[in-house]
Amino acid sequence: MEIRGATVLPARREDIELTTSDGLTLVGELALPADREPTATLVTLHPLPTHGGFMDSHIIRKAAARLPALASLAVLRFNTRGTTSPRGTSDGAFGEGVDERADVAAAMAFVAERQLPDPWFVGWSFGTELALKYGREHPVRGAILLSPPLHRTSEEELAAWAGDARELIALIPEHDDYLQPAEAEERFGVVPDARLIAVEEGKHLWVGEKQTTRVLNEIVEIVAPDRVPLPTEWPDD
Repeated sequence: MEIRGATVLPARREDIELTTSDGLTLVGELALPADREPTATLVTLHPLPTHGGFMDSHIIRKAAARLPALASLAVLRFNTRGTTSPRGTSDGAFGEGVDERADVAAAMAFVAERQLPDPWFVGWSFGTELALKYGREHPVRGAILLSPPLHRTSEEELAAWAGDARELIALIPEHDDYLQPAEAEERFGVVPDARLIAVEEGKHLWVGEKQTTRVLNEIVEIVAPDRVPLPTEWPDD
């Protein structure tokens, strides 16, 4: 079977709820390898909910659909406050990236409760802002940033990652709507150890199987390098 956009590979999938410090319930899903324990954990942070971002935004949905089987990873995805997806609607209202600090903390509390191994933040667009602003508060291995716009992250918050032992890696699309490789080199200059990966022909939304495959391979190259390149086919039952 060829792995395509709608492919969902075997995994243990569980609908979950996260409880924030301000009393909200956030809906989400945990996907685990079907027949073994995960080797690392992706804590995913979705794009801007006021512009259609949610836990089913396609890169995040496809990571949950494929990576437990292909790379032995746990994938945690959830709707931030006030966000709706087929899974349901999380309590509260969009907090402009400020109130969502508690949402990130609730996700990490769940990771600790379930003893999920080696967590990494994987933020996309607005989700990168949450990872940059609040990621250093939590025991993660690092943060992987997909299409960071650097709209809500202050220079001081970005510069705080300088010298941090945790890895900071950003995938910058060549044709991004907000931050392209040349400007990204300048803006991330305050974090000398940050690794920027310019993606030729890439766009902010990573549309198409070619871009999806590139992004998922880059994530796995960082988190589980022995699992790349990812297979493009899965055995038929």
